[in-house]
Amino acid sequence: MSKANFTTALEAEAAFYQALAQGDLDALMAVWSEDEEVVCVHPGGPRIVGLAAVRDTWRQILSGGGLKIDVSQAVVSASAMMAMHCVFERVAGEGALQSGPTLAATNVYVRGPNGWRMVLHHASPTPEQADFGDLSPRVVH
Repeated sequence: MSKANFTTALEAEAAFYQALAQGDLDALMAVWSEDEEVVCVHPGGPRIVGLAAVRDTWRQILSGGGLKIDVSQAVVSASAMMAMHCVFERVAGEGALQSGPTLAATNVYVRGPNGWRMVLHHASPTPEQADFGDLSPRVVH
């Protein structure tokens, strides 16, 4: 099976979330770069490095079916060769009536000879708004 050639990072990101919704591991992994330096951090989990390890974690997550994910408030920073998308995710398992907590996710894509591919996905729970006090969520520590 040949991999899709994503012509933009936005196209790769759309394919990533569509594959998650469908619970399609092969389509999900088609978005990832084949480089061994890929990194994935799931909420509350350790840093996973390497394509085989990343695939294994997604296989476990998708074993229960697809994930309904509402993505919002994208902040995109891009150049000709790399794009970083910071989004909020609201995740619910297949058949779930209610979404879980809001996650802050960062997806990084690199442009290579076969189009745009994901090299990093990092999702973490966000604190309640009250935890920020008077600080804007855009303030960096």
